[in-house]
Amino acid sequence: MSSEDFRLSFHEARDLLIRRLDERAPGRIQLLAGPRQVGKTTLLLELAERHGDAAIYAAADGPEATLPGFWERLWARAADTASTQGHAVVLVDEAHLLHDWASHLKGEWDRLRRRKLPIHVVATGSSALRIAAGARESLAGRFEQITLTHWSAASLAEMFGVKPRTAVDLLIKMGSYPGAFELRGDLARWSAYVRDAILEPAIGRDIVALAAVRKPALLRQVFGVCVSSPSQIVSLQKIQGQLQDPGALETIAHYLTLLEQAFLVAALGKHAASPARQRAAPPKLITLNNALLAVVDSRGAPDRSTDPRRFGAWVENACLAHAWNSGQRVTYWREQPLEVDGVLEGSWGSWVIEVKTGSATNPELRGIAEFTRRHPGFHPLVLCDDEVRTTVERTGLAAMSWRDFLLHGPPRGEAGPSRPKSR
Repeated sequence: MSSEDFRLSFHEARDLLIRRLDERAPGRIQLLAGPRQVGKTTLLLELAERHGDAAIYAAADGPEATLPGFWERLWARAADTASTQGHAVVLVDEAHLLHDWASHLKGEWDRLRRRKLPIHVVATGSSALRIAAGARESLAGRFEQITLTHWSAASLAEMFGVKPRTAVDLLIKMGSYPGAFELRGDLARWSAYVRDAILEPAIGRDIVALAAVRKPALLRQVFGVCVSSPSQIVSLQKIQGQLQDPGALETIAHYLTLLEQAFLVAALGKHAASPARQRAAPPKLITLNNALLAVVDSRGAPDRSTDPRRFGAWVENACLAHAWNSGQRVTYWREQPLEVDGVLEGSWGSWVIEVKTGSATNPELRGIAEFTRRHPGFHPLVLCDDEVRTTVERTGLAAMSWRDFLLHGPPRGEAGPSRPKSR
């Protein structure tokens, strides 16, 4: 997790913004970034309803934003509202679409501070790339960034009134975009929505529009390789070998970074004591929402009974993506022939996890046992099917259902790392 922002669920982000907007104005600008179609506009509209006549909502992608004098009219209205209502809350949706948005916002915020006008400002953007770049360049010291992340299974269950287990199963097969979730009964319509409202704008506009992308076709190919390799460790050389238009390894690494900043794919590094070993190790590719796997893979979601290996990869991908989306620092560990699926560090504590959707024999658990021996500060945790939990626990390793992990994260309040029994 970046030290510059919080990754929060919809409800956490809403509650945090409510508290901050109750503080004395003018406070720091609140920048709300995040993936497409996770509820940023909905959140702004809820805040507008909460503040009533004191709220001013402006959509930067609306036709009025293209008219001359948009900024001037917006802030004049904010000043009038603050005068009549005692305070104002300016809510700018998709702010990064406005020309020179960060410089304009900086000028207005500085003016608010000088005049001590009681006006709060919240701005959103689907492109973390542009929001972050603009904020760093012009808004240093004037903003706080919040990242509204991909929805969890628990959020889906709460919002849509489905059983928690059902929410987990649907998250594995169809991801967790709330707008797409409503279309889950019509697969063709669901697929079109994910492609046209989420995937294509993210790659075709949010990333490709940046000057840093010199080869848009290559970027799309890199994304295709990533989503075809969920939860796999893949070297940059191997990625390069699968591309129709091979590029330099530095370009491929750069495009992986852009895909992560667009909340599409995360290239996990290796857990190693030496920074040099971390940089030299190949990345582990995680797609940050399983909906992207389902819409790109022509085979669709895997059936556990007929394609258990691909199903297991999707479950592992969902578990590691859930940790990443929850703001944890996620890496992997491999020392041939041993390997563990994920190493988690952050607000959850320090965990090393192994994801199993079938058997969990002693030889298959040697990696997590060895990692725990070398790194006793980490809690070992095997995420498995309910029917094999007892088998795992007999080895001295903690175990929980991967479904429970996707709903609640790891156990809370552990007294100390578990110690595997000698074998």
